[in-house]
Amino acid sequence: MHQFLAGFVVALAVTIAVVLLLRGKKDSENKSGKNENPNQLEELSRLTGELAHEIKNPLSTIKINLKLTAEELEASEKNNHSFTRALRKLAVTQKEADRLEQILDGFLHFIDRGQLQPENININELIGDMVDFYSPQATSRSITIRMGLSEKPLVCKVDKDMLKQAILNLFINAQQAMTDGGELLIRTSEQENYAVIEISDTGSGIGPDKIVNIFDAFYSSRPQGSGLGLPTTKKIVEAHSGSIFVNSEPGKGTSFTIKLPLAEPCD
Repeated sequence: MHQFLAGFVVALAVTIAVVLLLRGKKDSENKSGKNENPNQLEELSRLTGELAHEIKNPLSTIKINLKLTAEELEASEKNNHSFTRALRKLAVTQKEADRLEQILDGFLHFIDRGQLQPENININELIGDMVDFYSPQATSRSITIRMGLSEKPLVCKVDKDMLKQAILNLFINAQQAMTDGGELLIRTSEQENYAVIEISDTGSGIGPDKIVNIFDAFYSSRPQGSGLGLPTTKKIVEAHSGSIFVNSEPGKGTSFTIKLPLAEPCD
C-alpha cells in the first residue's frame, strides 16, 4: 500500500508539472510567437510548488492513518475497541481525501484557460438565478439574503457560466465568514458605462494584514480553505475586462464590488 501511495504521489506531481508547462508554453507561443516566456514560467513554477505543498499535508495524514488502520485491523479480531478505532481512522482518511480532491478541483478551475463564450446577459437576472440556487444553503446556515437590484436592466457581454461561478465563490466566502449566521446583501447599479455588483456580509471581517493577500493563489485564513476561490473570481472578472475591489472591517463584515463593462447598445 505504501509503495502504491508513493508511486501515486510521484505520478500526480509529474502530471501536474507537465500539464502546467505545456499550457504555459502553448499560451506563450500563441501570444508572442516565442517558445519561452520567463515571467509565465516563473509563475507556473511558483504555483506548482505551492500546489505540491498543499497536497503534501493531506497525503501525509492519509499515509499515517492507513498505516495505523492496518495495525488496528490486525488486532481487531482480538479487541472490538481496536475495530472501532480503525473505523474512525478510515473516516479521517476519507475526509483528507475529499480535501485533496477539493484542492485539485480548485486548482484546475484556476488554471483553466478555456475560451470565453460571451453573450448578452442581464446581470439582474443572473443574480436572481444565483440567489434562487443558493437560498436553500443560506437558509440552512441561518443566513438572510437581502437584495436591492437596479430597476434598469444591466446588460453585459459575459460568459454566463463563468460569471455564475465567480458570484457563487463570493457567496461561499461570505457564508464562511458568518459561522453563526448573518445577512448577505446583494445590490446592483449602473455607474457610467459599468454594471456594478456589490456583495456584502455581516461576518467576521478581514484584518488589514490579511486583506492585501486575499486574491493571492493558495492564500487562505481558514484551515480548510483551498485559497483559490477569490483568486478564481478575480481572474474571471478580469477576463471580462472588469475589476473587483474589497472593503472590510474586522467584526463588522466584508464587501466585494465587481464592475463589468455594459454591452454596446444594439442599433
